[in-house]
Amino acid sequence: MYYSSKRRGEDGIAAIIDFLLSNARLVLGVGGAAVLGIATLAVKKFIERAGRPPDDEKPDKKMTDSWEELGLVSASPKLLRKGIEGVVMKQITAATKKADLSQPPPPQKSEAEANPRSKRADLCVLTFAERLQQYYRTRVCLSADEVSRAKQRALDIATEIHAFLRSKHADMPLGEMTLGGSLLDDLQVVKADHACLLVPLQLEPSLWTPIAGEDTFLGHPQYCMLRRENLEYFPRGRSYWDRHLLGGYLSSRLVAEQLGKSIMESMNWPSLSGTLECEVRPVLGSSALKLEIRGLSERNLSEEEQLFISVLPTVRLGEMTLTAQPEITGSFDYVWYQSLYTSETARLASLDQSGGGSEVRRKCLKTLKAACRNCPALHKLTGAQLSNVILHMSEKESDWSESAFADRFQQAITEMIGYLEMGVLPSYFKPAVNLLQGFTEDDIDEMGFMLYCAVSEPEILLI
Repeated sequence: MYYSSKRRGEDGIAAIIDFLLSNARLVLGVGGAAVLGIATLAVKKFIERAGRPPDDEKPDKKMTDSWEELGLVSASPKLLRKGIEGVVMKQITAATKKADLSQPPPPQKSEAEANPRSKRADLCVLTFAERLQQYYRTRVCLSADEVSRAKQRALDIATEIHAFLRSKHADMPLGEMTLGGSLLDDLQVVKADHACLLVPLQLEPSLWTPIAGEDTFLGHPQYCMLRRENLEYFPRGRSYWDRHLLGGYLSSRLVAEQLGKSIMESMNWPSLSGTLECEVRPVLGSSALKLEIRGLSERNLSEEEQLFISVLPTVRLGEMTLTAQPEITGSFDYVWYQSLYTSETARLASLDQSGGGSEVRRKCLKTLKAACRNCPALHKLTGAQLSNVILHMSEKESDWSESAFADRFQQAITEMIGYLEMGVLPSYFKPAVNLLQGFTEDDIDEMGFMLYCAVSEPEILLI
């Protein structure tokens, strides 16, 4: 096919098709590869017809072939149609627009004659490693001023909320509100536009016992329940949080609802906006407790900055950190979500420090997060999946030097494709947790195809 296409003036089209077919099983599985093969038959017909003389076929046969080809392509899934249109069909369209392909091509000037500056321009072309470094500096990293400004606004909001809760619910046992998440750990990328405020609930350890999700009928290893203990010696009412019991367990929904009514509905947000010199308002219509802050950028007075702050009720019992996140736990009113973010972040930092302090793991994670955020097909891949991929890689890869940054970035892409093919990405700290569980087959196909294309052309992730 390659040499036949070359004689017709279509260098490399067949090679692209062969490459797609030979590697389709990697991402699409057996069924997807079969459908891709069917769709490729239509592509092959387009190429063959593009090379025939104009009078080689009868009009009726041309019409029949055209309908057959369109039927084959339209029968393929959305993902495959996108891939074929994006990778192959553009080449075929260009081929059909050429002059009579049966005629010998006109003599062409040598590359040096056609473009005398091309040789000099080639010297300025960056390697992928250089482009990756440039992308990290210009697109991934946030300025210190932007991070500092976002942190200060979040801390100002925390101070106001804490003071309000102290005055309205003086008997509510709460710890000091703290800033958490990627903004605090210098893992936020592209824009400093979200932060987490942790509201620690102070529970009596002798009255509350965590029950892991895998030990209950839920069977979810990242869910947890808080059971009230010693009711015969310490009846209901001894703990402030007994008023939020549901079937003998502390209800995350009831706790979130009380804080939501107190913070979202009772605070005087217009007055607070004037005090903080920025617009602060609650985000309505969401099960999560979230605030939106808008203010003018100090660098450009016509540019508006936006910051979303999530307020997370948090329980710490021993080494477990539990959060009330109804948007994750769904209809289970008494279920708490066990967050592994702190453990994963601390592990990445310790691995980088033990490796000479190059921080290539964190650098690779931030670059992958930025690439996924800027690519619509990869939006659903978050820091949770990407950080665990890098942690798993660290178990078998020892070279995390600065010079290996580009290699580790490309290796992470390949590793992610493998997990998508299996449909399973085990959590580093809790292997029973599948971090791909919430994705549909269409999500996995779309993400897998994009990453699959990035294996041979990783620059497409740096756009």
